[in-house]
Amino acid sequence: MFWVLLLLLAWAVAGTACTRLCLAAVRSAAADADAGRGHDLTLYEAAFLSGGPSRVADLTLVSMAREQRLLLAHTGWATVVDPRGRDEMERSVIGAIGPEGQSRIAPVRSAAADADAVRSLGEGLVRAGLAVPDAAARTTVASGVRQVRAAALAVLGLGMAALALPTPTGMPRDLVAVWFALPLTLTLSCLAIARVEVHPYARWASPAGQRLLGVLHRRANRIADDRSLLTSVAVRGVRAIGEPELRAAFAHRDQPPRE
Repeated sequence: MFWVLLLLLAWAVAGTACTRLCLAAVRSAAADADAGRGHDLTLYEAAFLSGGPSRVADLTLVSMAREQRLLLAHTGWATVVDPRGRDEMERSVIGAIGPEGQSRIAPVRSAAADADAVRSLGEGLVRAGLAVPDAAARTTVASGVRQVRAAALAVLGLGMAALALPTPTGMPRDLVAVWFALPLTLTLSCLAIARVEVHPYARWASPAGQRLLGVLHRRANRIADDRSLLTSVAVRGVRAIGEPELRAAFAHRDQPPRE
């Protein structure tokens, strides 16, 4: 009856993995349900949730350029027109350009994305439950899914081992296979439900953050104004810029400076 011990082990592996996945999914759903209530995203927040720190830097550059407080040349250079930043993001951009008032866009964008203002913005969104906190928290549900997959393989292996036992089991092998099919069905069903029910996490935004981004984008589509354009830049990136010369300025941002 050694196969019974293998069956108990299979049930223990399958039950533990499925329970962990269910608990992780419940905690994630509860956090997402409470997050974002009554919160209206700013453009900076929308940019962070859509594309991270670099998107915030891009939005700040585009916003200042459209207000003619910053010149972005099609050659990839940024020139300060108004050195007085209206908020911490703009002051970070102006500081990244430097005292000479002119710099390539690539280093400005990189420095602005690493500024304390952007870091504080991200931390606030994490506390609000709108941004994905870190690699460990982001993969809690994903880790549970991987554990259930491993459990399914373990159950399958234990079942094959039980069927391969050389000694008589006292029970038809077909019936032994049916007993092992039960924990295997449990793990496969759990994976199928998780695939349908568990909300996927984006790179930066939690499911609650993604919902708010959708609301913001739909609201911007109903009103054609300058804020709508900036909202498109925040959500979609610099490819949403309509002006060819401004878009050309960002096309040069990854090129090295001329000698």
